[in-house]
Amino acid sequence: MLSKLLVCLTGMPGAGKSTIAEGLQSKGYQIINLGNAVRNEAKARNLEASRDNLGKLMLELREKNGPGAIAKLVESEIMSSNSNVLLIDGVRSNDEIEILKKFGTVKLLAIHASTDTRFNFLQKRGRTDDPQTKEHFNERDNRELSVGISNSIALSDYAISNIGLTKDELLQKSYEIIQRWIE
Repeated sequence: MLSKLLVCLTGMPGAGKSTIAEGLQSKGYQIINLGNAVRNEAKARNLEASRDNLGKLMLELREKNGPGAIAKLVESEIMSSNSNVLLIDGVRSNDEIEILKKFGTVKLLAIHASTDTRFNFLQKRGRTDDPQTKEHFNERDNRELSVGISNSIALSDYAISNIGLTKDELLQKSYEIIQRWIE
């Protein structure tokens, strides 16, 4: 069972995690997005996928089901996967990492980007919960920090600085790192 490699992408919102996940899907990796797990839970509860609703739901799930709650939401998806390499997009805490270790070998890849780079990217991305003001951006950053994302970033197995990289360079760097972990 522990033959799966779970590459956990961590980093502040807008750093490039989803860009890596979506860009490397063509390499045959299965993508599991923890943010989508929260969005699916919101849908199941008939909640609008707004910034406020998703932020509150994420915190509520952690409060009710423990700090690793979001990772627990994707347990069946991991278990039923036929892929040997899964990219877990959006790991935010060491508690989530501990949950994920039950399903395979976990490697943590942190993506760093400057505040301005992240804010500009999030404004253009177009998800319903993306911040459109600097105030909302700072609120989201603070919420992410409150659930322990800085610890995940600090304890990563490898970190990429996504400053001045093209999308292709970011994808190539990520792919090379993951390939080394597979070998």
